[in-house]
Amino acid sequence: MTLIRPSRREALALGAAALLTPRLARAATPVTLQLSWLHSVQFGGSYIAQSAGYWSNAGLDVSLLPGGPNAPVEPPVVAGTALVGISAADYTAAAVNQGAPFRIIGVAMQKNPFAIASLPGNPVNTPADLVGKRLGMALANMPVLEALCALNDIDVAGIEVVPTQYDAAPLVQGQVDCLLCWATDLPVAMTMQGLDPVTMLLADHGYAVHSQTYIATEASLKDRRPELVALMKGETMGWTDYEAGPEAAADLTVQMYPDAGLDIETQKMQALRQVPLMFSDLTRAQGFGWFTDETVAANVDTLALLGKPVSADLWDRSILEEVHG
Repeated sequence: MTLIRPSRREALALGAAALLTPRLARAATPVTLQLSWLHSVQFGGSYIAQSAGYWSNAGLDVSLLPGGPNAPVEPPVVAGTALVGISAADYTAAAVNQGAPFRIIGVAMQKNPFAIASLPGNPVNTPADLVGKRLGMALANMPVLEALCALNDIDVAGIEVVPTQYDAAPLVQGQVDCLLCWATDLPVAMTMQGLDPVTMLLADHGYAVHSQTYIATEASLKDRRPELVALMKGETMGWTDYEAGPEAAADLTVQMYPDAGLDIETQKMQALRQVPLMFSDLTRAQGFGWFTDETVAANVDTLALLGKPVSADLWDRSILEEVHG
């Protein structure tokens, strides 16, 4: 019997067809990414990943589940209804200390967004400037203030803490001299009102707590590794696009969630303010979400000051190593 060998071109075509056929026939794997808050440009890179098809091209059907005051991140991840959650190192440390089997597999915000906001006429530029000031904040955040003071040799007793709601009004109306807040929200709101707030990042004064971190369970790291790699690869691609065009990410956010009550100009300013928190020389050298042994060690030290002791084993870089090669 004579064997008829296909030409090289035919062989390549047949091979491509063989690869494509099962991919087309196979349904995308549904996974859920649990966000830490309500929809906004805070998660703009994820929206890009979804709309650009970065996940669907990798065989994932990703649902983005909003968080909020009554939707904590950790329970759905523990239960397995969400493959990954977006949390923060202090929340994850607290959960792990209560027995939760989490690992931090990526860090979106390289700098913690906690900040002290003040007005130019009475500015807080350094932690030492807090002494003698009336600081508006939620009392639940006292450990944050105490940690900042410990890191900078400041006597916390010299600061008058005024319990306030999370609003710029007490500062604007002169009821307090400064506010503890996120750099990307209340200062943005004040700027939109025509004010020019002074913003002091706690991260610039030793407060090292990774924020907007990706958490997964030990079981998922063992049993659902390909899905974790595909999810984080899509995130990386989405956030890389975000860095190149944060205002476009704001436009997309408002288009995708028209009922979320988002103001486009506010979203654009927030998008721009996030860039220096999320991207650094480290991420540009190693890739989005990266962390080092040194940044982890700084987090371990700060978390101990917050009363949430953990070991460096809480962080697992293996997924990022696959994503970034």
